[in-house]
Formats: sequence, C-alpha cells, structure tokens
Amino acid sequence: MNTLDDAIALAVSYGLSVTAEGATVNEAGLDYRVVMASDEAGRRWVLRIPRRVDVSEGMAAEVRILDLVAPVLAAEGVAVPDWQVRAPDLIAYPALPGAPGLTLSETGEVLWHMDPASPDYAGRLGRLLACLHSLGATEAEAAGVEVRSPEQVRQAWHDDVARVSAEFTVAPALAEAWQNWLEDDICWPEETVMTHGEIYPAHILFDKHGTITGVLDWTTARVDDPARDLAAQYGAGGEEMLQITLASYEQAGGHVHPGMAAQARHLWEASPLGYALYALTTGAKADRATAAAMLGPEA
Repeated sequence: MNTLDDAIALAVSYGLSVTAEGATVNEAGLDYRVVMASDEAGRRWVLRIPRRVDVSEGMAAEVRILDLVAPVLAAEGVAVPDWQVRAPDLIAYPALPGAPGLTLSETGEVLWHMDPASPDYAGRLGRLLACLHSLGATEAEAAGVEVRSPEQVRQAWHDDVARVSAEFTVAPALAEAWQNWLEDDICWPEETVMTHGEIYPAHILFDKHGTITGVLDWTTARVDDPARDLAAQYGAGGEEMLQITLASYEQAGGHVHPGMAAQARHLWEASPLGYALYALTTGAKADRATAAAMLGPEA
C-alpha cells in the first residue's frame, strides 16, 4: 500500500466513492499512512492505512477510547474521529473541521502551520488537557479502556529502560539520567488520568483563528501519567510555554502535582527510549540503527 492510487482503490472497495483527484498523503505518523480524499459529493474523508499488523490489532481498543472521550471533548467544542469504516486494513471517517498544526512534506521535512511557541496555543492546550484529564480511572475502566495506576506507570518505565538497555548500547550519561529519574519520587504522579499520549500539533486541528477544533490519532491513549500529554509542549515550546500551559491547565480545573513540570521534561528527554521501543516493535534494521545512534555513547 505504497501509492495514492492503492489507497483510493482500497477505500472504494469498502464502498466509499472517493477519487485521487485533489487527494493528499501525510506520512507524519509512525503507525498509519494518512490520505485525505473527497467523495463525489465533495465531502472530505480521512483514510488511515495501518503500517503494521500490530497497529490493526489495537483498533477495537481505540474505538472504546473514542466513544469515551467524544462527548466530554464535544462539550468544549472539540471533535474526535467518528469511524465509518473499521477494517484491519483501513479506517475511514469524515474529515473533522480545521487543519493540523504540523505536517510532513513528501521529503519528510517538518512543515509548521502554527507557532508552537505561541502563548495563545499554550493556554488553549492547557484548557483542552484539563478537560480530557477530568476523565479518571473509574470512567475509563467502565468503558473498557486501559487503566494504569501510578505504581504501574512507574514500573512500566522501569521495565522499558531494562528492555532497551538489554538490546542496545546506552551512553553512560543517558543511563545514569534514566536511573536518577526512576528513583526521584517527586516526579511521579499521585494519580493517573485519561491521557492522549501523543498530543502535539500534528494530531491537533485548528481553525483560522487558532481555536482547537479536533484531536486525532488516539492509538496510544489510556489512563496514565498526566505529564505524558505535556512532554511535547515542553519539547516544542520550551519551559516558558510549558509553564503557561500548566497555569491554564490548573485554572481550568486540572491538578498540578509538585513534580509535574519536571516529569514533562523527563518524558521529553526520554524520547530516545521511546524510539528504541518502537524499533524493537517494528524489527526494521533502519529503525534499530536510528535508535542505536540516539542511544549510543556519541549521542
């Protein structure tokens, strides 16, 4: 499924009257190739084609997540995908209003369509996250969504560090930083909440005024550490934007525990760890080589 024509043909086989004319491809996601195409009535559709079998296996869980978060975010004017086609080789849904804040060009170049260091965006993100994080373990568990306790979150990171350290050569300074983080009681959450997991401008839709209109790609969502939804904000906007987001988050009813900002920074700095886990999942030589370069003594 490497060409636009292949994607269109697949969608047509599921009854969608989409065409290649005016269609576009977005390669930004690690798990899905995304095609935007219009049907005969001019309605835009999002076609998500899984890159690997393990991605397809998580579809049922993502449906439960969408059903849980949709009404809560809708109250704030934020939409999530409504899957009309749910098949192992294709997810399709009517395009949500707005446009992503970040896309990749055909050559893999990052294209920003908003300012990630904007105080206005930082405030809007804080309010959005406060809304999402108002969902707790009880509601998620009842909806069949994965729930991790604070203890399980911390143990999972211990296990991930151990797994990556066994598979790759890790620079001593990086290994020491990970160990100090794992042992720092202040950073870890006192409670876990419903999180998106990969919330950054590529997965956020905006209108022309900068208002957030939708959130895409809930593949990694679960009840987890609230700071995981702030890590990318620190990475793109730095400390100042992180603090603005946290202030907005708290004002909107979100709970900011003492080590939350530090945890967001730690999670961003653990990005090489996350990529190494991705490389172990795909098993691709190129992915393993990239991970090794990020983790190695010269990193």
